[in-house]
Amino acid sequence: MNHAAGAGLLNPNAQLKVGNDTIFAWWARYQDAVKQGADAVNGTIGALLEDDGTLAINKVVDQAVRTAPPVEIAAYAPLKGLPAYLDLAKTLALGDHRTSLEAYGFSMTATATPGGSGALFLAAANFANPGEKVLLRDRHWGPYKGFLSGCGLEPEVYALLPENNDSLHPFVDIEDFRKKLGTMCSKQDKVMIWLNDPAHNPTGLSLTPNGRSALLEAVMESASSNENVGHTLLLDSAYHLYADEPHGWGQTILDSVEAGWPWPENLLITFALSLSKSHTIYGLRTGALVSLHPDEEVTERIGTVMGVTGRQTWSAAPRVAQFTVSEMHASIEGGKAWGLERDRLQALLVSRRSRLIEACERLNVPLNPTHDGFFAWLEHDEPQRIAEACAEQNVFLVPLTGGVRIGLCAIPLEHITRVAEALAVALT
Repeated sequence: MNHAAGAGLLNPNAQLKVGNDTIFAWWARYQDAVKQGADAVNGTIGALLEDDGTLAINKVVDQAVRTAPPVEIAAYAPLKGLPAYLDLAKTLALGDHRTSLEAYGFSMTATATPGGSGALFLAAANFANPGEKVLLRDRHWGPYKGFLSGCGLEPEVYALLPENNDSLHPFVDIEDFRKKLGTMCSKQDKVMIWLNDPAHNPTGLSLTPNGRSALLEAVMESASSNENVGHTLLLDSAYHLYADEPHGWGQTILDSVEAGWPWPENLLITFALSLSKSHTIYGLRTGALVSLHPDEEVTERIGTVMGVTGRQTWSAAPRVAQFTVSEMHASIEGGKAWGLERDRLQALLVSRRSRLIEACERLNVPLNPTHDGFFAWLEHDEPQRIAEACAEQNVFLVPLTGGVRIGLCAIPLEHITRVAEALAVALT
């Protein structure tokens, strides 16, 4: 393709937008293999499938959406979102810890967004200065870079795992994190951290309580030591309701408050929520950005800014899921029924992950630590070669920077061992 085509019509930023999405390209390869009659395994997409290969749908949510009044389907939502939904979003972010944090004087604001992607966009557009960097793990969801570049930002990365086998917090390199954060503070008057935890995409890694505490302490110390630098810790919670500790960050924040840690005025914690996975309504594009700060004036101002940004970007987020999900959770019976279905879907992931870990250990496949959510990960310097070798065995995975993503969400339990076997062959 001639990338100069359309140069007279497209602005310079638009002309940089080239290429295809890697995940969808490998999904297409899986589909082509099936069309050609292959007994292929799909470990590519990030949607939860039943063991028979059909899309997993929480039946309670589906029923609520199908019985919504016509006006709740057809009408606009308020620009910031339906009040009941915004209240629910705060609880989905923090769980039972919300009430305790409010009792300590913390204020919260929420803005409805078109999926978790909308929440990420709001953060990228407002919490960092164009031309500056945002701190990410060196293994992260690829589209992060697109959200950042679209807002004139660049990624800075720290190591996913420590090199020294840190037994206290083995799943976060605190020293590298502190170093990179310190460097950014010396060059920028705003720093933002994007942390997809728990149930990290693409690894399925979740921080331990000690790891969360160490990372939060590092951010708070940095904010206290750099009073003129605004600090925003964004917790990407796209998969958190499938984790063993879905509200672990709420607990960690509360622990810090109860321990008497002084909260810096220049520190904001914000959650990017998505109902796509937790409520299996991917296509209804419903999420929220929930922000937490001890000063109500700060959260009110943030709420105004996010509402205006949304208005200028997508107008209002879709209404129907906001209405149906908030109504469902307002009912004890509805919330319990949703939870039972969510537990069933979570069990699919747990059984697949357990089988993959067991098979990889037996076959000496060096799978990365993986705990929760939709994915597992194989670190490798040649991910394309590994993925191609697996594809030759009709096992389709996704090569990304630094390794291969294994979509447990899409792989039937009976095919999990085939994935481990394919990886073992690819590594020889």
